[in-house]
This record gives sequence, structure tokens and C-alpha cells, in this order.
Amino acid sequence: MAKIIILSGAGLSAESGISTFRDSGGLWENHSVFEVCSSDSLINNKETTIRFYDARREQLKEVEPNYTHRVIAELKKKYPDICIITQNVDDLLERAGCADVIHLHGYLTNLKCMNECGYVLPIGYKKQNNQLCEDCGSELRPDIVFFGENAPFYRYLYNEIQDCKMLVVIGTSGEVLDINFLSRGIQHTILNNLEPSKSIETKKFTKVLYKPSTEAIDEIRDDIEGFILKK
Repeated sequence: MAKIIILSGAGLSAESGISTFRDSGGLWENHSVFEVCSSDSLINNKETTIRFYDARREQLKEVEPNYTHRVIAELKKKYPDICIITQNVDDLLERAGCADVIHLHGYLTNLKCMNECGYVLPIGYKKQNNQLCEDCGSELRPDIVFFGENAPFYRYLYNEIQDCKMLVVIGTSGEVLDINFLSRGIQHTILNNLEPSKSIETKKFTKVLYKPSTEAIDEIRDDIEGFILKK
């Protein structure tokens, strides 16, 4: 099967009640993004940062996957070679039944070693409570890629995009990931956002759908299956 990638951002989970990463006021749940998601946040604002991600896990426990999450999971089950990549740190794709999701920016329900020894502790929706790394004894931190830090899973994105024949982008502004660059040279591309973004050149896409993802996903599914059948 020709390589197909579904790449999602905050807009995918917004309809489940998860706040988008940046709202029009530059705040995330009344916090400056750079207060709780910068490379020095755990140094300068440690308690605030830990409380913030504790609250995000608590919020995540209360929401459910939406229709788009479920359709993506169904597509992945039917066509296992489809590559699912997300900028989101929530677990809603997994809870919808989607396997092998690549999380570019971390995974909220995990903690990881601050010493970067590779230790990861799944904590689900619990609060961080002075847990230590079982391998090296260091403190743990949210398994989130903060601004200014390396994003190790980007290598998987760039590897997968090399032979991609169809790219579907759902719910991202293109301010963090260069969507224009990623879509370059791909045979068939679909963009689904709620509204236009100044960071995305729509002329680079063969189809653009400005509507909620839950309203666009049936058409996207039909396009994906049509593309597969043609191949």
C-alpha cells in the first residue's frame, strides 16, 4: 500500500474539550505557555509546572475521544500501514482504539527521568508525587517536549515522510511544525482546519476543508479509501 500519513494537532482533540495549546490571548488554561512549557520551566517555575500538568491529566480523565478519533482508529485497524502521527500529548487516539501512534511532543500520562536515562513511568491520570527514577534515582518530570528542548520523535516523522504518497493534516496551525515543507512533493494532500492559518500555504494542498474535524472526517475517510483502492 502507498504510504499514507495522518498528522494531527490540537484541533483534533479540541472537540473533546481539550484546550488548544495557544488561544487568541496567548494563554493555556490561564498560564503563559512559556511559564509552564519552556526548557527552564522546571527550574524557574517547578511547582507551578508540575501542578499544571497534574491538572491537565485530571482534565484528560474527564473527556472522551470524539468521532474523528474513532474514525482514525477504524482506518488504522483496517489499513495497518497507515502512519498515525500527532502533535498532541493526550491519549484520546489510543482510547479510541488506535495503535502505534507516534507522539511528537510527548505523552501526558507518562513521567520520564530528568537525567534522560530513558526511564519512563506510566502514571495514567494521577498526580506527580515525588516519584524517582527506578534506574538511576533521579527526579522525574512530565514526559512533554518543552520549547527549547529536542524533540526526538521528529526523526520518525521525517523518516516516514520520505516515501509518503498521501498526507492528511488535521487540526494544526502550522506554527510549530512546518506543514508547508512537509507537504512538498507529496502526490495527494488534504488539510482540515477550523479556519485559515497564516502559517499554512493552502495552494500546496490538493483539498482544503475548513470545518470541524468531526464534520470533515467522513469525506477524508472516503478520500483515503479511494486513494488506496486506486493503488
